[in-house]
Amino acid sequence: MRDADFSTALLDWYDVHARAMPWRVPPDRRKAGVRPDPYRVWLSEVMLQQTTVAAVRAYFHRFTERWPTVTDLAAAEDGDVMGEWAGLGYYARARNLLKCARAVAADHGGRFPQTREALLTLPGIGPYTASAISAIAFDEPSTVVDGNVERVMARLFDIHTPLPGAKPDLTARAEALTPVQRPGDHAQAVMDLGATICTPKSPACGICPLRDPCAARAAGTARDLPRKDAKKPKPTRHGIAYIGRRADGAWLLERRPDKGLLGGMLGWPGSAWTDAPDPAPPLAADWHDPGAEVRHTFTHFHLRLALRVADLPQDAAPSCGTFLPPQQFRPSDLPTVMRKAYDLAAATLGRN
Repeated sequence: MRDADFSTALLDWYDVHARAMPWRVPPDRRKAGVRPDPYRVWLSEVMLQQTTVAAVRAYFHRFTERWPTVTDLAAAEDGDVMGEWAGLGYYARARNLLKCARAVAADHGGRFPQTREALLTLPGIGPYTASAISAIAFDEPSTVVDGNVERVMARLFDIHTPLPGAKPDLTARAEALTPVQRPGDHAQAVMDLGATICTPKSPACGICPLRDPCAARAAGTARDLPRKDAKKPKPTRHGIAYIGRRADGAWLLERRPDKGLLGGMLGWPGSAWTDAPDPAPPLAADWHDPGAEVRHTFTHFHLRLALRVADLPQDAAPSCGTFLPPQQFRPSDLPTVMRKAYDLAAATLGRN
């Protein structure tokens, strides 16, 4: 199958089977001249990094209802954005989201640049995101390669080199197949194919629009691809979180440093996450162990977080953190690991 025939077969399939996404312009409307909103494309791509479509939908709706344009987001308070992001993980993305929105508003008149090269100059936009925005929003023939695309390419060409070593070859194969016409729809079509037909464990080869030219289907190796290097086991780290509530219902919280894990997010005072934490409490109090610990997994390690809870006097003067009045405290603003700690501790201290 020639590259042009490959693109035609894939786009014909996409025109019928494209997934409905709140940030996507469907192929029929795209053909009618409706252009995607670069802001919505960018926002969705940032949210979708390391996260599933199902998890992102509700966050996307809330963000776009609260901040419908990039200039609206640029004017938002940092804490409000971080609070809305809570639960999506990878919080550096939220910080970069604000930096990028403010750069677009301040340096580009509230309009995203239309080329991949120009998009790469914006904070927080790397090669993948720049390719996705330029292709989907502006129909530039950029090659978009995510995990779905890698899987499709590995099977289409029966490539057995393990990932991540195979990435350059898979990217080159995807680039060779990227058409000049409808490159944005093509990029979304390959991703949809990987998400719905060419799935990781049970590819539906019998209904795949690319079944005839697929080398892995012919060789009977589709289920085995792509190959991946064995993952190293994740280490386990330990920490202690101090959860205290004042007599008036205010909670003792601190905002984590901008750089580092959970940067800029609200959390409970506590120790560094190490092999043997030994922190001093934020103030002298009758801290006690509620008999439960938080277990949470990050990208590179597992965390076991011990809890210490206390009812604090009204004149408490902590060495770190500040008291947040109950009317300003929303557990949903906490990152997931801190929300888990709250849920365990609140049963001991009582909920307001």
